[in-house]
Amino acid sequence: MSALTGIGSTAARRLEQWWFTPLPLGRIAALRVVIYLFAWYDVFAYSPDVTDRVTDPAAFHRLFVERLLPFPTPTSGLASFMQIAVPVVATITAFGRWPRLLGWLTFILYADWLVMGDSYGYVPHDRFAFLVALAVLPSVGAAKAGDLTRSERAGWALRCIQVAVVATYFLSAWSKVRYGGWHWANGAVLTWALLRRPTWAGTHLLQHPTVLHLSQWAAILAETLSPIVLFLRGRWVYVGIAVMFGFHAFNQATLKISFLPHVLCILSFLPIEILGVWFARGRQRRERSASAWT
Repeated sequence: MSALTGIGSTAARRLEQWWFTPLPLGRIAALRVVIYLFAWYDVFAYSPDVTDRVTDPAAFHRLFVERLLPFPTPTSGLASFMQIAVPVVATITAFGRWPRLLGWLTFILYADWLVMGDSYGYVPHDRFAFLVALAVLPSVGAAKAGDLTRSERAGWALRCIQVAVVATYFLSAWSKVRYGGWHWANGAVLTWALLRRPTWAGTHLLQHPTVLHLSQWAAILAETLSPIVLFLRGRWVYVGIAVMFGFHAFNQATLKISFLPHVLCILSFLPIEILGVWFARGRQRRERSASAWT
C-alpha cells in the first residue's frame, strides 16, 4: 500500500510540475494582442452575421449551456450591442488595461456572442481552444511585451490553451469513429467534400482516389496521436507545430475549411514572446538614432 501511495504522490507531483511549468509572461502579452484583436475580424467578417440570424426566431433553439446558465434571449438590439461591445472591450484589454477585469468581461461577452450565433444552426468546433484562451488569459494578470520573466501563472494558462488545442484534434478523431464508424476512413468522405467545395487543388486531388483514401487515414491517425505534442521538447516542438499548421493549410487549400481561431491558439506552443523583445530593441535603436541627430 505504501508503495502505491508513493507512486501516486510521485505521479501527482510530476503532473503538477508539468501543468505549472513556468513560462514567459511576454508570451501571454503577445498572445493577448493576437487573440483579443482577432475579435474585430471575428464579429464582422469571420463569424456568420448574428444580427441577421436573430431576425428568424423560428430557427432559434437553445443550446444546453443556455438552458444551464442564464443567457439572455437573443434580440436584434442585443446582437447589435454585442457586435460592438465585444471588439471594443477586447481591444482595450489587448494592450494591458485592467487585464483581469476586462479580460473576464471579454470572455463573458464573447461567450454570449458565440452561443447566440450557435443557437441558430451549426455549432463549429474551431472555437473551443479560443474560448478557453479567453477564459484563462485574465488569470495571469499584468504581463508586458518582451518580458522573459517566467511565471507559474503564465505556464498554467498557456498549458490550458495547449491542452484545449490538442483536445480539439483528439475529440475530432473520436467523433469521426463514433458517428461515422471506420467508414469515415475507408469511404469517400474527402471525395464528397471536394465535390461539395470545389477548389483548384481539390479538383486535381479528385484524380487520385488512392491519395484521398490515404489522407483520410492520415487525418484520423494524426488527430489520435496529437496528445504527443504536449510532451515534445526542443526542435521536436516545431515539428509538431509544423504538422498542425500544414494540416490546416491543406484543409484551407483543398476544402475551404478555415480554423483560424484555433490556429491562433497554436501560437501558445511557440516562443512568440521574442516578438516583444525585437520590438523593444527596435524602438531603442530608433530612439538612439533620433537622439544622435538632435
